[in-house]
Amino acid sequence: MSEITQIDVSGGGDYSVFVGRDVLTNGALLIRDVLVGANKVMIVHPPTLVDVASRLRAELSETFQVILAEVPDAEAGKRVEVAAFCWQVLGQADFTRTDAIIGLGGGAVTDLAGFVAATWLRGVRFVNVPTTVLGMVDASVGGKTGINTNEGKNLVGAFYAPVAVVCDLAVLDTLPVNEKLAGFAEVVKCGFIADPAILDIIENDVELATNTHSAQFRTLIEKAISIKARVVSEDFTEQGQREILNYGHTLGHAIEHAERYQWRHGAAISVGMVFAAELSALTSSLSADDVDRHRRVLGLLGLPTTYIAGRWDTLLATMRRDKKARGSMLRFITLSEIGKPVTVNVPDTSVLFAAFQETATRESID
Repeated sequence: MSEITQIDVSGGGDYSVFVGRDVLTNGALLIRDVLVGANKVMIVHPPTLVDVASRLRAELSETFQVILAEVPDAEAGKRVEVAAFCWQVLGQADFTRTDAIIGLGGGAVTDLAGFVAATWLRGVRFVNVPTTVLGMVDASVGGKTGINTNEGKNLVGAFYAPVAVVCDLAVLDTLPVNEKLAGFAEVVKCGFIADPAILDIIENDVELATNTHSAQFRTLIEKAISIKARVVSEDFTEQGQREILNYGHTLGHAIEHAERYQWRHGAAISVGMVFAAELSALTSSLSADDVDRHRRVLGLLGLPTTYIAGRWDTLLATMRRDKKARGSMLRFITLSEIGKPVTVNVPDTSVLFAAFQETATRESID
């Protein structure tokens, strides 16, 4: 097992994110330390990780009574019906407030597990064990938990911090390439809003940057986690600065909804960032070169930068239900320059349409 990096997070409760290779080999030791006093643990996992969940259960069974709860993968698992299934399992197993939940999987699974933990007996401890790039750098850190409704993504949820996050880079070695690269959208986002060095690493050698065994890859993961840790520590419940983490997400979430969640989150956010860059050029003085850099960096990762031209009305209707909206006023995170995010209120949707027209260059998706 390689050296473990510990990134501390505060706000909503102090906890640490542990990053390293083969961390899960001794993951039980980390988890036992943060779940002292628990008698029972439920591991929430998707079908694709049943073997990993079983191994983790075996490692933890000397200390806890461990129950496995298999849930649908990706956004299909973020439904109230799935949460209700988890509540039923907890009730039948007589889980008390001293017991705990582990979310093992991608961002959707950790979102769900955290929401179940936040709502069971008004809150029990939980540990996130993310198994995707997206889960490690974004969803598992920061205490945002939630489920989707027919009206939109993450409209039901709670701010509820985990007691630890355990990131094993080795589990990413077998991640499908498209899944890995889609997760990199959130890494790129951190480069645009806070640390341009992230963009430099990707532009210098995209193959090394995305190789899970490289030092560059680990650096990018740790930089992205550190940026999110810093932001959420200063604004846990998203009253101000934390909104910058939503760069590209307002349109991105609307695309996910329009595509019935058949698009990967990172692909939708990639388009959303290009839209946000174009909006930044119109409202926040972002240079044309910096707008072009969005397309260049995302293009190096094979991520989409355009969307269907004829879907604007549908996207706008969904954006009006975005969590950042205030009454009839739509709010967006833009950039005055790379690394300097700005929140703008947009009363006139014509400027949004103009930005979208610069993003919507295709009539159909190949």
